[in-house]
Amino acid sequence: MAKCDVCGNDYDKSFQIISAGKTRTFDSFECAIHMLAPTCPHCNCKVIGHGVEAGGQIYCCVHCAEESGAHGLKDRG
Repeated sequence: MAKCDVCGNDYDKSFQIISAGKTRTFDSFECAIHMLAPTCPHCNCKVIGHGVEAGGQIYCCVHCAEESGAHGLKDRG
C-alpha cells in the first residue's frame, strides 16, 4: 500500500503521477486534481479540462479569460 500525498490515506489501489520530474502518489483522482490542476484566476475553480491560456494564466473558459481582460480567444472544440 502507498500513502496519498494529499490526504495521507494508506490505500491498496493508490497510483502515481509523474509531473515536472516529481513522482506523486494519490489514492483518488480527486486528490490528484486538488494538488495538480491549475486554478482559474477569475472564478477559482480547478481547471480539469482543456481550459484556455492568456497572458501566462490558465482559465477554465473563454468567459473567465475575457472577464479578466483577454480578447480574441475561442473555447477548444
